[in-house]
This record gives sequence, C-alpha cells and structure tokens, in this order.
Amino acid sequence: MSNEAAVQSEFSIYASLANDFAGDASNAQKVEEFAQICVERVKAGGKILAIGNGGSCADAIHFCEELTGRYRDDRPSIPAIACADAGHITCVGNDYGFDAIFSRWIEGVGNTGDVLVAMSTSGNSANIIRAVEVAKAKGMYIALLLGKGGGKLAGVGDIEWVVGGQTSDRIQELHMLILHALVGAIERGM
Repeated sequence: MSNEAAVQSEFSIYASLANDFAGDASNAQKVEEFAQICVERVKAGGKILAIGNGGSCADAIHFCEELTGRYRDDRPSIPAIACADAGHITCVGNDYGFDAIFSRWIEGVGNTGDVLVAMSTSGNSANIIRAVEVAKAKGMYIALLLGKGGGKLAGVGDIEWVVGGQTSDRIQELHMLILHALVGAIERGM
C-alpha cells in the first residue's frame, strides 16, 4: 500500500466511525442532557473538572480552555480545570504512585456539585478508575468518554459514551467531537 493510500484509509476509517456515531441520535441527546447538567452545576457555583492520560490529557486541556477562554462566541468564562499540572502529577506520582494522580487531585479540588469528565480509551486506566471512585464519594456528577467496549468503567458513570474504533487515535477523535459539541451546547445553555 502506498503512503497516500494509507492516509486515505485513515480518513475513510474515521469518516465511517464518525458517520456511525452521528447516526445514533442518542449521542446528541446525551450531549444535550449532559450540557444541561453542566449549566445547572456551574450556575449553582460548581465547576467542570477533566482528566485523561496521554492524548486524553491533551483533550482534557483543550476542552477546559474552550470553556474558560472561548469557543465560537464571546461570553463569560466558564469554570473548568484539567488535571495537567506537571508539579502535581510528578509529586503525587513519586509520593503515592501514578494510580493516585487524579484521585488525589479530585480530593483537593473537587467538591459536591462539581462535574467530572473522565476519558479513557480502554476504560481500564487504574488512575481514572480511582478518580471516579473519589468523585462518586464526593457527590460529583460523572461523565465518562470511553472506547473499546468501556472496560471496567462501563456503566460506572452518571452518563457515558462508549465510542467505536480499534485504536486510541480514532477513539480520541470521537471523544473530541463529543467535547466540542458539549462546549457549544454549554455555551448555548449559559
């Protein structure tokens, strides 16, 4: 296969996955439902927290900056924080282990009434699982963006998307589609 053919195959795989996702009306309904929860929680003084590993961490950062900065229109900043502080991650990783980096952060900055957006392409990331447990104990609303059948986190969140795709990159692309749609829905709700 030529390099150009390989690239075209990548495009076709994504287009097929995105088409399947978009063809399921429940995905748009869940985005609207979750956006309303976010709007209600933020208006009541809560905030949106986001976590993920690797590319999902980058997606968490991007999602939060769209909320605190701007997405498509000027509007007041929406309180959102991604757990991406290198000092926190390396301190907790060194002192407590990598599995505690997100749960420890939620212990410190998460409150009842906040929202947690947790991303795991496998649904089996131990540090995400621990964070979700802490968020549940604190009474936070939990949204999960998962792949590969959802793994151990399937059915654990208050709302979740388990997207198609065999590889993390395709799964993360669909997660970003959800996150962008969510930011727009939150903006319209505010």
